Amino acid sequence: MSVKETFTGARVWMAAWQVPIIMGLTVPGISVAQEGRQAGSLEEVVVTARKREESLQDTPIAISAFSAAALERQQISSTEDLDQVAPNLQFASYGPLTGNNSAAQVYIRGIGQSDGSSGVDPGVGLYIDDVYMGRSVGGVLDFRDIANVQILRGPQGTLFGRNTIGGAVLLTTTLPGEEFGGTARVGVGDDNLYEGFVAVDVPIADSLAARFSVGARQRDGYVTRVFDGLDLGNEDTYTLQSSLNWKPSDSVTLTLRGDYTKEDEHGSPFVFEAINESQVFPAAISQGAGCPGATFPPPSVPQNIVDPRCANDATWDLGKYRNGGNARAESTLENWGVSGTLRWQLSDTFALKSITAYRELDWSGSRDADNTGLLVLHTDYSSSGDQFSQELQALIETERLRGVVGAFYFEESVDDFLLVPFAAPPPLVASGAIPGSLDYQRALIDNDNFALFTQWTFEATDALSLTAGVRYTEETKGIDIVSFTVTPLTAPVVIPTTLNTPFVAGPGLNIIPRPFENKYESTTGSASIQYRWNESVMTYLSWSQGFKSGGFNQRYNQAPTDNLPVAFDEETAETIELGIKSEIGANLRLNVAVFSTDYDDMQLTYRLGIVPLLFNAGKSTIEGAEVELTYAPGGLIVEASAGYLDNEFDEIAVVPGTTQTVGPDNTLPFAPEWQANLGVGYDFEIGNATLTPRINLSYTSEQFFDAANSVEVAQLKDVTLVNASLTLDLGAWRFRAGVNNATDEQYRVAGNSSFSTSAGYAEAIYSRPRNYFVSASVDF
Repeated sequence: MSVKETFTGARVWMAAWQVPIIMGLTVPGISVAQEGRQAGSLEEVVVTARKREESLQDTPIAISAFSAAALERQQISSTEDLDQVAPNLQFASYGPLTGNNSAAQVYIRGIGQSDGSSGVDPGVGLYIDDVYMGRSVGGVLDFRDIANVQILRGPQGTLFGRNTIGGAVLLTTTLPGEEFGGTARVGVGDDNLYEGFVAVDVPIADSLAARFSVGARQRDGYVTRVFDGLDLGNEDTYTLQSSLNWKPSDSVTLTLRGDYTKEDEHGSPFVFEAINESQVFPAAISQGAGCPGATFPPPSVPQNIVDPRCANDATWDLGKYRNGGNARAESTLENWGVSGTLRWQLSDTFALKSITAYRELDWSGSRDADNTGLLVLHTDYSSSGDQFSQELQALIETERLRGVVGAFYFEESVDDFLLVPFAAPPPLVASGAIPGSLDYQRALIDNDNFALFTQWTFEATDALSLTAGVRYTEETKGIDIVSFTVTPLTAPVVIPTTLNTPFVAGPGLNIIPRPFENKYESTTGSASIQYRWNESVMTYLSWSQGFKSGGFNQRYNQAPTDNLPVAFDEETAETIELGIKSEIGANLRLNVAVFSTDYDDMQLTYRLGIVPLLFNAGKSTIEGAEVELTYAPGGLIVEASAGYLDNEFDEIAVVPGTTQTVGPDNTLPFAPEWQANLGVGYDFEIGNATLTPRINLSYTSEQFFDAANSVEVAQLKDVTLVNASLTLDLGAWRFRAGVNNATDEQYRVAGNSSFSTSAGYAEAIYSRPRNYFVSASVDF
């Protein structure tokens, strides 16, 4: 069954004319320009957070911006490392509900989303060369041919629209150079790390140039599955990328891009964390397997017996880097796309810009959720989808007035397929009559979105500027669900023709087999006032709104009320921010922001039975501050930042029948109170060579990974991560040796808990231990 639609003629044409350039790594994003740092001076930072190029220090938004050189010197090699250098950002991989290694969990200022399934939208927007990436899976990207990165904190609902309620991460890939040349890089390291990258600029004519790049990375996993020796958490990826830049005249620029990424890896490095020996599934499967002393009913598993027939902590707690599961464990991804950006400068004051893109994403993730040798609960997830987007902008710039008027259209179709073998019905499993049951879940998802937006900045004086903007959005969320349970799990899979009684287990369909559709409308605004006191100091006060789409839950273990899919509404955020941006002399930059956010109709995950579902959970207030500093006198460079978050729930929704609910004393997931980083390097000139030792430290206070604040999978201790490197520059050549996690910290980076449900399991992922690397690169 395929969910892909037949394209309209216009859509086919827009995608087809870009097909010849489908070769690539990264996908398109927004432009940030950063010049290389000269000794004794700061990098010049130019950002595009307001759809135009302007200095970071003139932009009334809290932004962290990094050039490719800045990312490299701070040992930031992928998007999931960005939280080591940006305040109040959490960027985690290994989405626990998908089982896919590239499922991003991104939170800014405590707002994001951990559910990577296709029926749920991310809370932080990811853009690559101006193109919005609609799904969380595929959001973990290696920085191979990235030119720069911007992280925009706070709601970005005016210029970037829906699903930027926490903020936005903007990536820009490298454009073709005007001369033939390129770069090549190879690296090796611990855990059999091998990686390579080559990029080549090819001038074709005076007005036409191309760039081609290819990269690959392989590394062994760091968690060993005892059952068969399989290494979990390994890396096996390759990417291709191409871009074509054509300037037929001084006023017209056309940039075409294509990219392709493929990953074929073992499963995510989950390990057993705990099991509830008094819950139904562990007790039933233990008694059915012959565990000495296990009973059902009442559900009970002996806690101190080490026996592979017993679902208990004593048997299956194998440590932080050994896994006891035996189900299929794999993670695959194939992600490709094409885009075209046309800019036409009609006059000194007026320009038009068009951004057209088409993408396809196919992925899978299989995991043994209980991480034991018994069948408590496993998942086998696969997804296939496509998206098309079109944005039009009219850009106006006069002596005192600058603005943008735009329109945006987005549509996507996704086919999600999930199989869940689990230990039910418990009485039959406990008696040994059947091995368990199989939940069959298929969701065909169709979404479309249309928006109009505008934002204007008026320079009232040379020092005072006023900005205001608004966006109107209409969107439609559609879903068609096939959900039922096969008992026993070895029985043939046949789609039933009858419906189950709500909240009663049965052999029929849980959801009425027809398409469902919800429509949403939203108007979001923003405004700011900024004042430049002198050439060194600017202050601003801003107000901004954002929203994240509503939708339908797509997973069911029993029929809900009236056999209708459970919908959830949009969530919204409104932020007031006060900031100061300063540059003192040529070598000190200090930016500070304080903010308060009202976060309403929060979309948080509850458990309805064993199934994680999204509900609007109430309201909270988030307050915090951020400080970013760069100091670069002579050969020394110091880069530092700190973030503070304080959040509390103002209202809590009561969801009948759910477990793991949010309590009044809970905190938001991925919202540590404190976060900080410090990087120090020094350039020693030795003849024609430059030797640079550097140390990077990042600190994160304790945090939870779910709204229920499940302690069995939380990061319950403060973590200080130390990375260090030594770089030798010899003209066109660069050699580097370094260590990541130098102090060998072992801490949780992700977790998933169903401890208080019938399934009774908890699983976690720990950090990769200390690892060394060496690399060599050359520009030609």
